[in-house]
Amino acid sequence: MGEKKLTKSYNKMLGGVCGGIAEYFNVDVTVVRVAYVLLSVCTAAFPGLLVYLLLCIIMPDKGQTL
Repeated sequence: MGEKKLTKSYNKMLGGVCGGIAEYFNVDVTVVRVAYVLLSVCTAAFPGLLVYLLLCIIMPDKGQTL
């Protein structure tokens, strides 16, 4: 069995971050996207956008080695 890694997904709307998180936790990507939007709106959007941008920079692409 291979080691499970958090990577960006090819199933993406912007950067593939929500898709990668959904694949990692084996849940529907729509659930992760809706949760992200609700969390961002409830925190005045700025922290949510900042976290998304950081993850977009930090998370490796699928197939990329660390």
